[in-house]
Amino acid sequence: MSIGAVLNLLRDEFPEVTVSKIRFLETEGLVEPRRTPSGYRKFSQKDLERLGYVLRMQRDHYMPLKVIREHLDALDRGEPVRLPAPAPGEPQEPADGECPPAGAVYRVGREELLAAVGVGEAELEEWESYGLFGPGPDGRYDSDVVKVAQLVAELGRFGIGPRHLRAVKAAADREVGLVEQVVAPLRRHRNPQTRAHAEATAREIAALSTRLHAALVRAGLRMRTA
Repeated sequence: MSIGAVLNLLRDEFPEVTVSKIRFLETEGLVEPRRTPSGYRKFSQKDLERLGYVLRMQRDHYMPLKVIREHLDALDRGEPVRLPAPAPGEPQEPADGECPPAGAVYRVGREELLAAVGVGEAELEEWESYGLFGPGPDGRYDSDVVKVAQLVAELGRFGIGPRHLRAVKAAADREVGLVEQVVAPLRRHRNPQTRAHAEATAREIAALSTRLHAALVRAGLRMRTA
């Protein structure tokens, strides 16, 4: 298969995938299509399956490419591969209108973030310049940021750019401040159980706030179309 044919097949499950992303995964050694004498890439069914595995692990588990490569090497050797069991506080894909628990197991570098989202450096710099998100002190991005970047990219397909999303980010920051205001006294408590309760309370309030926001948007849209 040509790279264009592979792209069309992958887009059924991964609509955000691009030719540049496939080429990037090739340069990282995650797939090795053969080359024709004239230099064109020719992908096999196995190459297609490997690409699907890589994209699925990035999308569903926010895995760094290094870990995915280790999985692929193990599969090539015929060894079973187990996905890590969710640890306490590990983020999982939330249902609509719900807020995932805090914390992250996987952190990715800038190149891996670009590959996971399928955008270029210029777009990422623009999003960061508008304050939508940024790297941690170590220069890496946690799984929540990966999800934010993916959602920003998806909204961009509808013409909703970062300048439109500043208000959304500002509203989210205000919600964070509200949650912190409620749980701050609990976090300062000497009792470890009380401090642990603070984190559970923060997640519960955040989930309720997220559901309220979703309900308000749905109600507002219905009123405008009634």
